[in-house]
Amino acid sequence: MTQEKSMPAVPPLSPGRRRDAERTRAELIEMATDEFAERGYSGARVDEIANRTRTTKRMIYYYFGGKEQLYLAVLERAYAEIRAAERAVDVDHLDPVAALRRLAEVTFDHHEAHPAFIKLVGVENAQHARHMRHVAGLVDLNSSAVALLDGVLERGRRDGLFRSGVDALDVHMLISSFCFFRVANRHTFGALFDRDLLDPDRRVHYRTMLGDLVTGYLREV
Repeated sequence: MTQEKSMPAVPPLSPGRRRDAERTRAELIEMATDEFAERGYSGARVDEIANRTRTTKRMIYYYFGGKEQLYLAVLERAYAEIRAAERAVDVDHLDPVAALRRLAEVTFDHHEAHPAFIKLVGVENAQHARHMRHVAGLVDLNSSAVALLDGVLERGRRDGLFRSGVDALDVHMLISSFCFFRVANRHTFGALFDRDLLDPDRRVHYRTMLGDLVTGYLREV
């Protein structure tokens, strides 16, 4: 892995010039997300991120320690956002079929609205998840998605709505693969079949299609 040269620590700012650390970090992560998504880890440049945030490379190293640490912060936030969206669904007050459909729709909406997330996942897969493995909290963070689905599936089985023997991780994969493919393969699919998967006129069709696929797969027969 290529490492950029370490930068000296930034001395503490005077009280009158002290920055809002959380806001600055958030802004840096936001710009870094676009840079890493567009150029990948190797192609991304800290200098470019600094220019886009009207700060300095020195300040980026001060807040994150280096390029890799900044990239890991980008990955962690990207996954935290989709997991937060899932947790916002009040599954306990929805019947299992409605809860499952709603969780699928949340993923559908999120992936469409965050194409940078799709690109970042592609970057990590191309790198065999070499960086992601260094974010200790990502496993626990993403396990929450499977646990959430598992609870819905258990209620559905108990109520006689879902068949047994279905793994929550498989359901997570089914939802994610549909939503990911629709965004990641938009251009190649369009070139081959002359259909834009993100065509607004077909959005409701695809969103409904996903819910039907997932709930149909789980129905007791």
